[in-house]
Amino acid sequence: MKATTKATFGQDVLSAKKIVLLDIWAPWCAPCRGMEPILESISEELKDTVEVVKLDASVEMDQVESLGVSGLPTFFVYKDGQVTGSILGATSKVNLVKLISKA
Repeated sequence: MKATTKATFGQDVLSAKKIVLLDIWAPWCAPCRGMEPILESISEELKDTVEVVKLDASVEMDQVESLGVSGLPTFFVYKDGQVTGSILGATSKVNLVKLISKA
């Protein structure tokens, strides 16, 4: 998993060669921290086709606002620079893999 910022978002997410699962989280968010093992598992199991990228909402507030995020955690799936789906709130690994597979 890698972290992105407003400065690197274009390269890390929009220009990525792989499908990107973008995790918008914050260190103070308990549900966000609870998602860590699931995200690590997805990152390892799907490493050939999916890049898990994290955006810290407590640091990158302007970027989070520009994405229209209304709560944490929020997950977006990007393919070829376009959003193909999203989930608001903590969810299961199965739901995230389904969201990724639609891309």
